[in-house]
Amino acid sequence: MEKLNLTDEQWREKLGAERYHILREAGTERAFTGAYEKLKADGIFLCGGCGAELFDAGTKYDSGSGWPSFTAPVEGEAVDEHRDTAYGMVRTEVRCARCDGHLGHVFPDGPGENGLRYCINSASLDFKPR
Repeated sequence: MEKLNLTDEQWREKLGAERYHILREAGTERAFTGAYEKLKADGIFLCGGCGAELFDAGTKYDSGSGWPSFTAPVEGEAVDEHRDTAYGMVRTEVRCARCDGHLGHVFPDGPGENGLRYCINSASLDFKPR
């Protein structure tokens, strides 16, 4: 996958204020406010920064957390994971592998075979119906 590298000014222009804050500054939207938190349609969730395919709707479930939650990313190398020690916590941050945009975090409390919950900001995503 070819990396997408833009200047800070290009990202600001492309994303707008809310998306820029989440994708480029590792922000978090308020729980239960995101456009995709309750979405149940069939399709693919794309990176809101670069359009890379990240999560299949078939892996989405209602975790009760207030953010879209998935049991796994799409096959391949769609996301990168990094240790996050911000705010006195130790978590695993999830970033888009193509543009390095912050998506959310992954936690070991999910229902799938791997036991993972990818907790993702709606504002970091776009949705493409099937």
